[in-house]
Amino acid sequence: MMKKVISTGKAPSAIGPYSQAIQVGNLVYTSGQIPIDPATGAFVEGGIKEQTRRSLLNVKAVLEEAGLTMGDVVKTTVFMADMNDFADMNSVYAEFFSEPYPARSAVAVKTLPKGALVEIEVVAIAAAL
Repeated sequence: MMKKVISTGKAPSAIGPYSQAIQVGNLVYTSGQIPIDPATGAFVEGGIKEQTRRSLLNVKAVLEEAGLTMGDVVKTTVFMADMNDFADMNSVYAEFFSEPYPARSAVAVKTLPKGALVEIEVVAIAAAL
């Protein structure tokens, strides 16, 4: 099966040997998105809520490049620097998804790229590509 690279200027560019997303068949796997504003190349101002929103907007931009929406997401993984931020992350996360909600894992990790508070990756499915 062929792999197709998904790339958009509306999300931060890959800063290493990886792609923003890869499509295989009708599945799209995004790389983890951190809260970098693609217009400035800098982190968004604020705390976990602002960083979660920017990370999810970056995910959304990558999915849109693949012709998908947040409604096509079937699985998310949320990495956080501090599990005490879970409730605030979750309140913003809920703004981006509706029922049936995607499956989700949320884990705390020691550190994230560039000192981010949150990083989010998703798997989405397209019914008819």
